[in-house]
Amino acid sequence: MSLGSTIYNSIFKRSSTFALTLVGAAFIFERGFDLTCDGIFDNINKGKSWKDIKNNYSQ
Repeated sequence: MSLGSTIYNSIFKRSSTFALTLVGAAFIFERGFDLTCDGIFDNINKGKSWKDIKNNYSQ
């Protein structure tokens, strides 16, 4: 049994399984993309955002 037929039988054969796979992949991609973009933003704006300077203003 080749890899292609294994993937076909486990994911693409039934449309409900395919749809569930798409939803899961979209969720994982969204979380990864969001965390990556937040990390890049925080790295560029280090020392300028509220979470970095809030200790200067707390009493």
